[in-house]
Amino acid sequence: MRPFAEIEDLAAARHGGPEALDARLAAPLAQDALASVPLAAWLEAMAKAVFQAGFSWSVINAKWPAMRDAFDGFVPETLAHWHDAHVDALLKDARIIRNGAKVQAVIDNARFLVAWDGETQGGACRTIAAWPVEDQAGLLALLTTRGTRLGGTTAQRVCRMVGRDTYILSGDVMKRLRAEGIVTGAATSRTAMAKVQTAFNQWRAESGRPLTQLSQILALSIE
Repeated sequence: MRPFAEIEDLAAARHGGPEALDARLAAPLAQDALASVPLAAWLEAMAKAVFQAGFSWSVINAKWPAMRDAFDGFVPETLAHWHDAHVDALLKDARIIRNGAKVQAVIDNARFLVAWDGETQGGACRTIAAWPVEDQAGLLALLTTRGTRLGGTTAQRVCRMVGRDTYILSGDVMKRLRAEGIVTGAATSRTAMAKVQTAFNQWRAESGRPLTQLSQILALSIE
C-alpha cells in the first residue's frame, strides 16, 4: 500500500491538478451539524437509496417530490405504524414507483430507526454523529444488519447523502484498493471490511482528509 500522497498525485494529474481536484471533493457535515439532522432525513435517504436501485437518478429525482408526499414526509414515527392497508394504497398510487418490496423496506426501516432512537442515549441521530470514523465499518454493519435492503454500498450512500463522513466502495474505489493490495476481491466479509477500514484510517492519519474525500480521490485516481 503506497502513501496516500502518491495516490492523490495520480488523481490530480488525471483531473487538472491539485486545485481542480480539490474543487471536485465534497465535505462532510461537522459532528454537531450531523447530530441535528432529523431522523426523517435518515429515513428519506434510506428510501431514496433503496428506490434508486435499478433506476437512473434522473428518474428518482423527478419523482421524489411526489414520493415524499406519498410517504407523509418520511416521518419515521408515522410510517412505523403503517401496515398492509397503507402498502396496498401505495401500490395503487401512480405518483410513486410501485414496488412492494421497496415500499415495505421503507416501513421496516422506519420501525428500525424508531426502535434504535429509543434504545440509544441521546437518540439515533446523535449516536450516528458520534460514531467514530475509525470504525465506519462498524456503523455500516449495524445499518446493514438491522435495516432492510441496506446492504452492498447502499448504507454507505445513505451516510454520504445525509452528510456523515464515509467512504463509498464504488467500482473505481475497489479497483484502487485492489491495486494497493488491500483486498483481492469484493469487500463483503468482516475481514475484508476490517482491512479496508485499516487502510482508510492510515490514509486519514497521513493526509488529514475525511473519509469522504479519501474515497473520492481513490476513485478519481483510476483511469
